[in-house]
Amino acid sequence: MAALKPTQYQGEVVWLGLVTTEGQLTSTPVEEIDFTFDGPVGELHGGRTRPSCSRVTDQHPKGIEIANVRQLTILSAEELAETAFAMGVPEIDPSWVGATIVLRGLPDLTHIPPSARLQNETGLTLVVDMENRACVLPGRVIEEHYPEKGKRYKPAAQGRRGVTAWVERPGRLVVGETLRLHIPDQRAWELMDEVR
Repeated sequence: MAALKPTQYQGEVVWLGLVTTEGQLTSTPVEEIDFTFDGPVGELHGGRTRPSCSRVTDQHPKGIEIANVRQLTILSAEELAETAFAMGVPEIDPSWVGATIVLRGLPDLTHIPPSARLQNETGLTLVVDMENRACVLPGRVIEEHYPEKGKRYKPAAQGRRGVTAWVERPGRLVVGETLRLHIPDQRAWELMDEVR
């Protein structure tokens, strides 16, 4: 019995980018990306391992080597537009928020279940780690383009910051292709509301 269920939901790849400059969050737009088991080729956040960060201090001391399940960031074009609207700005360029992939047409992308897969027709498969929490860093970049608006980013992006992911099966992704959503074939944990 298959553990992952293909769905009818898919997203069109409308933007691709790579973070290539050390100490920068911004990404550079590209038309295609090759993915290996280490993540997107040329991406600074790639690699099979990474130092633990503030997101996992309840599990690991900061800076200890852990598996890298944050090789890339996937965002929704619709959620980016909603965030821009909430901030009162015309648009948010995906490069300003360090996006790797922006998809159009996949509903509620930020809340797709952990362990879901996104797969293109040639077999490239990306595994969703979890929701990417909004932080202040993109706001600093946005501030350069929209003075006095950057501080609005974090609250506006809550629940709309996309997901982080890692590569399960290498391949190439090109702007204009689609990624189909596959979800774990299991119910939600019954005690989730209790522990939140």
